Amino acid sequence: MDFELSEEQRAIKEAARKFADKEIVPVARENDEHERFPSEIVKKMSPLGYLAGPVPPEYGGPGMDYIAYAILTEEIGRACSSVRTVLSVHISLVQLTLLQWGTEDLKREILPKMASGQWIGCFGLTEPDAGSDAASIKTRAVKDGNHWILNGTKMWISNGGIADIALIIAQAEPEKKHRGMAAFIVPTKTPGFSSKDIHGKLGLKSANTAELILEDVRVPAKNMLGKVGDGFKVAMNALDGGRYSVAAGCVGICQASLEASVSYAKERHQFGKPIASFQLVQALIADTEVDTQAARMLVWRAGHAKNRGQNSTIETSTAKYFASEAAIRCANRSIQVHGGYGYSNEYPVERYLRDARVATLYEGTSQIQQLILGQHLTGIRAFV
Repeated sequence: MDFELSEEQRAIKEAARKFADKEIVPVARENDEHERFPSEIVKKMSPLGYLAGPVPPEYGGPGMDYIAYAILTEEIGRACSSVRTVLSVHISLVQLTLLQWGTEDLKREILPKMASGQWIGCFGLTEPDAGSDAASIKTRAVKDGNHWILNGTKMWISNGGIADIALIIAQAEPEKKHRGMAAFIVPTKTPGFSSKDIHGKLGLKSANTAELILEDVRVPAKNMLGKVGDGFKVAMNALDGGRYSVAAGCVGICQASLEASVSYAKERHQFGKPIASFQLVQALIADTEVDTQAARMLVWRAGHAKNRGQNSTIETSTAKYFASEAAIRCANRSIQVHGGYGYSNEYPVERYLRDARVATLYEGTSQIQQLILGQHLTGIRAFV
């Protein structure tokens, strides 16, 4: 792997940082405080290709390589994790999954609209009684001629309340458990489909999170991804992509925490000198730098495998596990550097910590990543 960024990757990094600093950073605190979805920011991303990332040009995307996509996601995550969440779900969980599993007709019908931002996507797997144990979902799909009828409830769905398209995982043959699952592309305006926004979250306050309710939702059979029995594989492939962009976004939190710590430590004076001169403050900053660089390299290693068309499940789980935990450590250290000011929203570091916390939960908890890695290393299956 070449650690030098290409000219194109450097250009994406520079442009994304300029966009984030101009359009996202100035309103991030206010959007968070008022739980306001960043719809204007999302609209401005559309002509820049930021709503499609690796989606190929023939489907309306810019066709970024995966390291460039990680760089974009990092820069957006550095500015605001809520905005980054919109992208992760819209691109990684929905578009890239549709790209891999959808029929050609379905891809040409839906992907250009998603790439342009005309349609926003959400991913419906988690349910009130099914989180890490995806095989226990209760949403049912029953065949009815050339359609499927979906009934069930999905919970904690990012973009759920504002999405135009939902990728829904359901049980078509419940007796077969994970081998009987199916995946469907469902327009959210379909009769019987509704949502209820979830408020009171610790972080990601300006990202939309919702409960989805499906009551006799009638979906054309052509909207199934793969076949009956493929749903679990579709879901796991989607999560593999989602974990990659979550990990890259967490690198953004690490980087933001580092930059905030350095800046504040230079301007804050105690005992007649800047606190940046204190060795213990320097140690906090040094540890944050190490976590940031290590997380970034793990993400890029996973991206390198993706660029080569290799299976990257282990590399992605490693990156997601480390980067999400590192983001919490880095944000926590940054609050320590800021002292009492870090505990208030006068500075963004308290938001970094709140936003980082969920990254160890969604797209597979840290414990699930440990199980994936442990199973790979020992060859002993811990689940499903």
